[in-house]
Amino acid sequence: QLHSDLDKGVGSVKYTLSGDGAGTVFTIDETTGDIHAIRSLDREEKPFYTLRAQAVDVDTKKPLEPESEFIIKVQDINDNEPKFLDGPYVASVPEMSPVGAYVLQVKATDADDPTYGNSARVVYSILQGQPYFSIDPKTGVIRTALPNMDREVKEQYQVLIQAKDMGGQLGGLAGTTTVNITLTDVNDNPPRFPKSIFHLKVPETSHVGSAIGRIRAVDPDFGKNAEIEYNIVPGDGGNLFDITTDEYTQEGVIKLKKPLDFETKKAYTFKVEASNLHLDHRFHSVGPFKDTATVKINVLDMDEPPVFSKPMYTMEVYEDTPVGTIIGAVTAQDLDAGSSSVRYFMDWKNDVDSYFTIDATEGTIATNELLDRESTAQYNFSIIASKVSNPLLTSKVNVIINVLDVNEFPPEISVPYETSVCENAKPGQVIQTITAADKDLSPAGQRFSFKLSSEASNKPNFTVHDYRNNTAGIETRRNGYSRRQQELYFLTIVIEDSSYPVQSSTNTLTIRVCRCDSDGTIQSCNVEAIFLPVGLSTGALIAILLCIVILLVIVVLYVALRRQKKKDTLMTSKEDIRDNVIHYDDEGGGEEDTQAFDIGALRNPKVIEDNKIRRDIKPDTLRFTRHRPPAEDNTDIRDFINQRLQENDVDPSAPPYDSLATYAYEGNGSVAESLSSIDSLTTEADQDYDYLSDWGPRFKILADMFGEESYNPDKVT
Repeated sequence: QLHSDLDKGVGSVKYTLSGDGAGTVFTIDETTGDIHAIRSLDREEKPFYTLRAQAVDVDTKKPLEPESEFIIKVQDINDNEPKFLDGPYVASVPEMSPVGAYVLQVKATDADDPTYGNSARVVYSILQGQPYFSIDPKTGVIRTALPNMDREVKEQYQVLIQAKDMGGQLGGLAGTTTVNITLTDVNDNPPRFPKSIFHLKVPETSHVGSAIGRIRAVDPDFGKNAEIEYNIVPGDGGNLFDITTDEYTQEGVIKLKKPLDFETKKAYTFKVEASNLHLDHRFHSVGPFKDTATVKINVLDMDEPPVFSKPMYTMEVYEDTPVGTIIGAVTAQDLDAGSSSVRYFMDWKNDVDSYFTIDATEGTIATNELLDRESTAQYNFSIIASKVSNPLLTSKVNVIINVLDVNEFPPEISVPYETSVCENAKPGQVIQTITAADKDLSPAGQRFSFKLSSEASNKPNFTVHDYRNNTAGIETRRNGYSRRQQELYFLTIVIEDSSYPVQSSTNTLTIRVCRCDSDGTIQSCNVEAIFLPVGLSTGALIAILLCIVILLVIVVLYVALRRQKKKDTLMTSKEDIRDNVIHYDDEGGGEEDTQAFDIGALRNPKVIEDNKIRRDIKPDTLRFTRHRPPAEDNTDIRDFINQRLQENDVDPSAPPYDSLATYAYEGNGSVAESLSSIDSLTTEADQDYDYLSDWGPRFKILADMFGEESYNPDKVT
């Protein structure tokens, strides 16, 4: 209640309230000044309120006193239970932990006022989980309550924790949470084999490195504590087998280290030891963390392929060895009890295998072709051996044949050299260092020797100095050289090798004489430099050569024209009067011009042609035909012409136009008879050429030559 000293109780004073919760949480009686709460209060929501009050005159509305401030504090009651804000909890503790081992600390929160009474005083207790775990009632720390809890017996525990306020007294509020505790594994158990002897059966054909069996030791631990390492105890058969651990199943995988042979040994016995990889020193007193078992392996007899005596064969043969020469042999045996015969054959893969053959029974390898080391220095192929009793059982072996070199190639100068010597060179000066190369496969220590040929050694120009390291130097023997006298020198050098038989070659080294300065630097080696002292330039030399060539061409043309003019003259001797074409100084139109000369008149003067228009080209103007006296009916000529005409019509290679065809057939009863002198029975003097004048103007010149005057060679033009 608020009250002012100026309030006389007559209703002249009015009280007002402002601040936190005024009008919403708290209200004031304006006449009496009593303050009331109009709703429930929660300390956890707001522990106190700050308000302001004032007394005002009812009539004047003026304050009678200054405004005063006061605080209303909410007193706490136990209305909130403890709560585990982080629950439920998950914890772990190693198995076999001692009593009192720390597990986890839990914490409950009470919203009540811890400064007022016991409303916020919390006490912890275990409702479920005893006797394995305990909890501190004040701190909430959970610890182990039993020793040697074994994970292999029980791994998971669920503990129910209670937190109660009011110090755990009757009437206090309580809250609970769950703690899931897991026992973690420690290596407290050694591996143990479930049985003391393991029996395995292994075929003798098992491959080296293959798994032939599995054994397993049991370890109840978990994770890395259950990892097992297997080892073979040294003893019988331990060197033939190996054992590894399967990381997923922790089984011991027995593998074969060497091949098995039933005929050699039929059974093996050895011991295997299993032990943990990660040991815990706290449990060493329990005993050794390993176990031992016996493994007995029985080898099964199998039909095996033949076995070669060597894993690989290496042979050597000289090149150019005669075909059929035996260079080596391979041997394979059947080691089974039956001991079957073996057959050999080559594993054909490419054409290289055809250079050799193998005897199917004996296994001898012989050459099938001539070998050339320079072409192929080594051959690598495979030989297959199979059992006669079971051809499907085969084995393979690699054969390497090295082709040995026969010294068949002589050494030669390795590269072409451009050697030059100065005109002012001194005797003993090295102008070139040369090396040699040999196509043969040079053995270690082979040397090449250099010397001048017998012909070159007699000349006082150059010499060869053999350095005896497969190189040689070309040295001068004269004091100066002249390009005017000799520009090029050809030095013949003989190079020999040291192999057997000795091979040698003669090489020619070209040495050019050059003009050099006093230091030996080459200034010029061309032809122009040789003639410069004479005063002739390159242009002058070219002009002289060109004039000489022109004169030679003129002379050749003149001689050719003279010979052509002699050929144009008529033949004068009587042996030359044969079927020849005689020049009449009358040019024709070419071989297509059949109008210029009627060759048919030479065959038969009575042959007439009604139309002599050229048929291979289109005529420009219409020409009139010339009529001749009708010829006598000659049946055989007509039949022959018709036959040739048909042959030309069907000939695909004939020209595509109608051209004149010469049939070289005179026919019977020709008035002109033959113009050839081959068949003439009489001599030139006995013949009468008067009939040529009857053949028309075309034969006038011929008639004048042979008809009116005697034959005179000097008059033929």
